[in-house]
Amino acid sequence: MTTIRAVRGLVARIGRWLPQGWGDAGLQVGLFVLADLCYETVRGVAEGQRAEAFANAGRVIDIEVATGTFFEPDLQAALIGQQWVIEAANFAYMNSHFVLTTGFLAWLYLRRNEHFYFVRNMFMVAMALALVGYTLVPTAPPRLVEGYGFVDTINQYSEVNHESALVQMFINPYAAIPSMHCAFALMVGGTGLLVSRHTISKVFWAVYPLIVLLVVMITANHFWLDAAIGWAVAGLSALAALQLARVREAWTFGRRPATA
Repeated sequence: MTTIRAVRGLVARIGRWLPQGWGDAGLQVGLFVLADLCYETVRGVAEGQRAEAFANAGRVIDIEVATGTFFEPDLQAALIGQQWVIEAANFAYMNSHFVLTTGFLAWLYLRRNEHFYFVRNMFMVAMALALVGYTLVPTAPPRLVEGYGFVDTINQYSEVNHESALVQMFINPYAAIPSMHCAFALMVGGTGLLVSRHTISKVFWAVYPLIVLLVVMITANHFWLDAAIGWAVAGLSALAALQLARVREAWTFGRRPATA
């Protein structure tokens, strides 16, 4: 009984520490889990998309060549001999998307709770747009495109096999458009820049989207055009979240008593 009371007391204390209590925290976790399940399910459906995915990758290359911006092979070739750069890029690619993003969202919920719900809505809209992109425009990443000298640095230097059954359960190799690494980085970086209170952290969040852009190109997981579309998704998501906030504010105002 003493142990049960201690556990209940601990749960109650944590609940009082949470900005909106256990109920709201559980709701937010549930929303992100549900969104991620949908995201990973659609993202993992790669059957029958190979030919279309490589055709779309070819179109991306054609657009970049036509505009004189097909620089990714030269960029990777210039840096591939720098072991520390490749290892740092691999580490950032494998950890920034989920570890840093999840950590930032948790910090935002706990320490800047008034801003969390807007950002949550941005993420929900962005993930929905990504599902549409993956379904309608399956696209192979540079690392799978032959003939241009791209190196799959994750496979060759980090001993993570993209072709393994376990990895393919969670990763659709034909989900390059939009680059959600870049979309998430811009949403997190922009928010961090606005809500941080220290110069060093503001500088970090300001350059973070550019770091992720460099990382996805060095590792040959995205063309710059994939990243640009990812940034566009982030922008559209911010506009959608702003509209949702306005609708909610109008609805809340309309429900207030006349004396208020």
